[in-house]
Amino acid sequence: MMQTGNEEQQQTKKPKARHSIGAKKNPQTEIAILEATAQIIKEKGISGLKMEAVARKAKAGKATLYRWWPTRGALLLALYQRKKPQLNYADTGSLHEDLLHFTHDLIAIWKGENGLFFKAIIAESQSDPDVAEQLKRYHAERLEALSALFSRAQTRGEIPQHENPAIRAEMLMNLLWQRLLNNGLEEDIDEHILVLANSDRK
Repeated sequence: MMQTGNEEQQQTKKPKARHSIGAKKNPQTEIAILEATAQIIKEKGISGLKMEAVARKAKAGKATLYRWWPTRGALLLALYQRKKPQLNYADTGSLHEDLLHFTHDLIAIWKGENGLFFKAIIAESQSDPDVAEQLKRYHAERLEALSALFSRAQTRGEIPQHENPAIRAEMLMNLLWQRLLNNGLEEDIDEHILVLANSDRK
């Protein structure tokens, strides 16, 4: 039986893959990949996330996916940062007030879906070295950003000049991550903030 031209076209027609635009991310492809990642995690959990499945679901080339996000860990942190509202490192002229703004803003973000997702990423890092490495890099980036807040206060003379601002920043970050993991976000944290903002700390 002969096939018509239309029938041949229908049988050979395949879904069009999304194309990248080189090293620069194509916004539509980026959104499609991250949405596909979120959908797979919703269906199968983080442990069920496979790069090939993401590329297939997003109709994106695997080369594009691996060029932008070389590993599962990189993709997971990219999705988390896309979902999480951007934190504002307020400059009120007071270290104590700046820390209160930062801490309460982050806690508010973590009390919802973003906190659950970040906890899941941390849990996955315990068994996946790649995720652990990406989380370590993310921690370093956040620590640098938070350290800048303390450096600003040091310039104003609010904390001793001989101190390394990253020490107080790491103390605060570790406290917040610990509160998240131990379901302690509802506990009062203002007294801790007061101590960290105290210029007389030895």
